[in-house]
Amino acid sequence: MVRRSRTLSIHNAHPRLRFDRRDVAAIVATLDTHAAKFLGGCPPGELSLAFLTDPAIAQIHGDFMNDPTATDVITFEGNKVAGLAGEICVSVDTAAQYVGLPAVDQSGPSVRTKRLDRSAGSGRESAPTKQSNFSSELTLYVIHGWLHLAGYDDLQPAKKRRMRAAEKRAMGLVKKARTKTIFRLV
Repeated sequence: MVRRSRTLSIHNAHPRLRFDRRDVAAIVATLDTHAAKFLGGCPPGELSLAFLTDPAIAQIHGDFMNDPTATDVITFEGNKVAGLAGEICVSVDTAAQYVGLPAVDQSGPSVRTKRLDRSAGSGRESAPTKQSNFSSELTLYVIHGWLHLAGYDDLQPAKKRRMRAAEKRAMGLVKKARTKTIFRLV
């Protein structure tokens, strides 16, 4: 295992999300440490993570992909020459809704949500509370974005199965390294 050192920029744009940035950095560090198990991992360089509301992620989805629905995760490849690995945008509201928490963000316009089908790897089966379910789900979204930057795709059935298997392996590694609830809503 090779441990990579990277600059990590974390932006929390969700009014109710709370977490310790060191814990999020530990998730990324765990994934980076095991990069060889995941197509070589996310490229080296600065990685940006943005935790957003559904309306904010729907805006990005519409602007860049011509689809104005909210979605779980959007990734943007970085510029290797500039030392940028990429950006991962994560929807906090979608994670909360997925695990059955009440509506999280009422501040923006109502948006339709496009959820990814996750029959494997969600981590919801073993989590004892809705808050830890939420934390596992949001952790999965970070992993999902990291895997996209590593080269995984989920648009075709065979590639989707490969990504789900990688998500499951990555969740296992992260859970083994970090056992506490990382993300919570207030």
